[in-house]
Amino acid sequence: MTTKPIYLDHQATTPLDERVLKAMLPFLTSEYGNPSSPHAYGRTAAQAVRTARRHVGRLVGAQNETEIVFTSGATEANHLAILGAALAARPHGGHVVTTAIEHKAVLAACQLLADHHGYTVTRVGVDLHGRVHPDDIAASLTPHTVLVSVMHANNEIGTLQRLAAICEITRPRGILLHTDAAQSAGCGLLDVNELGVGLASLSAHKLHGPKGIGALYVRAGTRITAQQTGGGQERGLRAGTPNVPAIVGFGAAAHLITSAPAPPPPRIRALRDRLQTRLLTTIPTASVNGHPDQRLPGNLSLTIPGIEAADLLDRLPGIAASTGSACTTGSGEPSHVLTAIGLTRGQARATLRLSIGRTTTARDVDQAAELITSAACTFADYA
Repeated sequence: MTTKPIYLDHQATTPLDERVLKAMLPFLTSEYGNPSSPHAYGRTAAQAVRTARRHVGRLVGAQNETEIVFTSGATEANHLAILGAALAARPHGGHVVTTAIEHKAVLAACQLLADHHGYTVTRVGVDLHGRVHPDDIAASLTPHTVLVSVMHANNEIGTLQRLAAICEITRPRGILLHTDAAQSAGCGLLDVNELGVGLASLSAHKLHGPKGIGALYVRAGTRITAQQTGGGQERGLRAGTPNVPAIVGFGAAAHLITSAPAPPPPRIRALRDRLQTRLLTTIPTASVNGHPDQRLPGNLSLTIPGIEAADLLDRLPGIAASTGSACTTGSGEPSHVLTAIGLTRGQARATLRLSIGRTTTARDVDQAAELITSAACTFADYA
C-alpha cells in the first residue's frame, strides 16, 4: 500500500470534509431541482440555497443573507467586486488603489480597468513583513478614487492587513473598501463589520468545502454593475443556474466553522510554531517571511539560502507543499509577493510555502521537519 504524502498545502486547497460531502450528496442525486422552478423539486433546492446563504453570511458577519452573492470562486468574486464597483461609479471616478502583493486575480481585474476602461491604478508598496501602511493608502487617494482593494491575509506569506484602520481612511471619503478574504474566512478571522469592508471575496475550497464555488459579500446599499448577465439570478448580480450541490457544500462548511465548540486556529497555530521552531533549529540559515505575529495561524513561508525550492520539493515526494501560490507555480518567474517584501530573485526561488490545516497532526509536523532538513542538506551550497 502506497503511503500518501504529508499534506502541507492547505492554503492551496483543503480536503473536503466528509460532513460537507454528506450534505451535498442528496443534491447530486435525488434532489436535483432547479431552484428557480416553482414546483416541489425547485422549492426544495431554493430552500437549500437560502439556508447555505444564511450560513455563509453568518461566517463573515453579514447583517442579512441577501448580502451574499454566490459565484464560481474567489477569482470571479474579485472580478465582480472590482469591475462591478468601479464601473458602477462612472462617471464620478477613474482611480482605484490596491497593493503590490495582491492575488493575481485582483491585479488582473485592476489591469482590465486600466486597459479597457481608462482607469488609473495605484499599487501601494508594503514593508518587509508584507504590511501596507494605512498612511500610504491615504497618500495614494485622489478626488477620483472610488475603490480600494486590500487582501485580508496574503496567500503566500500569511500577513494580515489592518483593514479596520484603512476603513477609517476610506469611509469618510465615500470610497468603497474591498478585500480578498479567501484565506482568512476559514480561520474565523473575518468580520465584515469589525473590518468595515463593503465587499469581501470568499472561496469554499479554502475552508474544507468543494471547489468551484465562492461568494462575494456585498454590503447592503453598495452599488455594483453585474459582469455576467442573463436570467437575473443572485439579485441580478450573477446570472446562471445556481450550482446547488456546491452551494449546499459551501454552506455546510461555513456552518461547521461557526458551530464548532472551540475554534481550530489555536491548535493549527501551535503546530505551525512547532514546525517553524524545528526547521529554524536544524537549518539555522533559514528565515521566515511575513509578519511574526499578525499572520495566518497555519502559514509558514520559509527561505532556505542555497537551495532551489522547486528542486527541493522534487526531492521530497513524501511532502505535498508549494514554492509559493498554487496559482503561479510553474510560471518560472519569482513570486511578486516575495520580491515586494525585499527578497532577491534568488531568495524568492529558495522559498517554500508550508501550510498547516485542520487535518494536520503533530506526527505530520515532526516527520516533515526531518524530511525537509535531510533534503536541504543534499544541496551543496546549503551543506
